[in-house]
Amino acid sequence: MTTHLPPNQSLDTDSSAQESPMPNNVLNNDEPDNQEMIDENTDALDNDDLLEEDSDIDDEIDDSDIDDGDDEVPVAGQAIPVVVDMTHIVTEDQSGLRIDKVASQVFSDFSRVQVQGWITDGSLLYNGSVQRPKVRVKADDVLHLSTTLQQHSEDQPEDIDIDVVYEDDDVLVINKPVGMVVHPGAGNQTGTLVNALLYHYPQQHHLPRAGLVHRIDKDTSGLLLIGKTKPAQMALMEQLKDKSVYRHYQCVVAGDAASLLRHRRIDAPIGRHRTQRTKMTVMTAGREAVTHLLNVTPLNENYCLLDVGLETGRTHQIRVHLSHITYPLVGDRVYGGRRQLRSGLSEAQRQAISNFPRQALHAYTLGFVHPTTGEDVEVTTPLPEDMQQLIAVLSSGYEDE
Repeated sequence: MTTHLPPNQSLDTDSSAQESPMPNNVLNNDEPDNQEMIDENTDALDNDDLLEEDSDIDDEIDDSDIDDGDDEVPVAGQAIPVVVDMTHIVTEDQSGLRIDKVASQVFSDFSRVQVQGWITDGSLLYNGSVQRPKVRVKADDVLHLSTTLQQHSEDQPEDIDIDVVYEDDDVLVINKPVGMVVHPGAGNQTGTLVNALLYHYPQQHHLPRAGLVHRIDKDTSGLLLIGKTKPAQMALMEQLKDKSVYRHYQCVVAGDAASLLRHRRIDAPIGRHRTQRTKMTVMTAGREAVTHLLNVTPLNENYCLLDVGLETGRTHQIRVHLSHITYPLVGDRVYGGRRQLRSGLSEAQRQAISNFPRQALHAYTLGFVHPTTGEDVEVTTPLPEDMQQLIAVLSSGYEDE
């Protein structure tokens, strides 16, 4: 379901649940500097990639996990030809500008270096002929780009079904199923969301990580935001940094409602565990991490369904924070352990918890400012079947008491 919200309107939440607001302001019109974003995020990306090399655990959304990538695509793997055939008629506003300036504005999916090269080699024609980049254009002049890109990538397209819940010319939102890794890494070279995107949307080959703006764990289900053009991806990554993208999750946790309501705002820095490098932990030297418990719904005396909002987005943030306050997610083998099993369970409930194969966590709401129209967009998706069944077992008989 997709709805358009009025400007600056957030989801309906209890005011006590959110001491620090999660803004949804209209995106700044200033164009982000690509190289600055590359430099700023390189270290964080390298650290996250190390995590994937060490284990099968993917990363929950992390605000630091946004990269522009280089304009040049890595020369590795099989060459994939992509035909580009685009025409633009110069507007009155563009009259008097240089050819290379107008072309960079119009063909914005490509780098300035690429565009200048096409002007020089004749792939980009001005009124049907080759011209120097510095020639000034006039209204109604015609720019025509015709070229074939040989995209080289280790990530290959695969015919894998994907659940598209929102799409327009600039943005794509996917409902990722449980068990799907978001992008290829050590031990997961195929079967990923990136492989699927490259098959269904071949034009994503020229975007870093096929246009992905963020990631969620392999065993977390739910919504992922993807840019379909370079400007859209960059704008959405900038929104992720300034917190105008909001993300709400639902999860099943081991804990009673009264206790959980005392932790409506969890503010505890998170960093990589000093000895167990595939895990994250709350630590003084960690990065700022704030989680909001927006709604607490008791399923029985010792288990609840939570509606959780992220003010920041650190690796495994929800899982680490809830484990830190001693109320872990059901099914979380990394951060939950024996604390998932509480007293007073029937045998059926005990079996349902013990056998639940993944952390009971679902990214069900995603809100962002549309990078082209400036409208507020909110996308939602229902709980997956496995979590619905778990909730039904845990709440069996409770509402009748």
